[in-house]
Amino acid sequence: MEMQVSDLAVARGGVAVLEGVSFRLLPGRALLLRGPNGAGKTTLLRCLAGLQPAIAGKVSVAAEAVAYAAHADGVKATLTVAENLAFWAAIYGTGAIQPALASMNLQALADRQAAQLSAGQKRRLGLARLLVTGRPIWLMDEPTVSLDADSVALFAGVVVRHLGGGGSALIASHIDLGLEAEVLELAAFKARAGARLGAFDEAFG
Repeated sequence: MEMQVSDLAVARGGVAVLEGVSFRLLPGRALLLRGPNGAGKTTLLRCLAGLQPAIAGKVSVAAEAVAYAAHADGVKATLTVAENLAFWAAIYGTGAIQPALASMNLQALADRQAAQLSAGQKRRLGLARLLVTGRPIWLMDEPTVSLDADSVALFAGVVVRHLGGGGSALIASHIDLGLEAEVLELAAFKARAGARLGAFDEAFG
């Protein structure tokens, strides 16, 4: 399953930040979003994930094909690691959580309450959630934040296997993950200075 983005424009705080964004994300491929802080990486990902509307343009993708990993880990502090993954597996109607635990090296932490995890462990749990969604297109916003070098390598291996299975990934990251991937530089799509939304109201997204 692919994602096709055509002439997309997105806004933050009532001001357009990106316009004319166009690309195709094909099965088995990864695309890296690059740009300085404030360039619009998070805003673009939120739009592609269906969390806020675009000003203009079109995103062609089945909503049930997309899984989004934001800055927040999506972890419930009062549940254990295993219970967190089981919760998300139930939401998405998928099966066993053991492969996800193993892929992100969480087996030894399965019975630990999420509130007792380190920042890096919470991040690994948040990323393991992608594996229980069963969805082929992963959108990820700075997924390696709080991860040490070993965990970054572990995560990169998970992405490689996902791509090898026909999935795809769109990743906003300043880190070299060692992936074979195209790069989309958002500087080329910076909106014109002062461009505003007119009648568009971002609050209704």
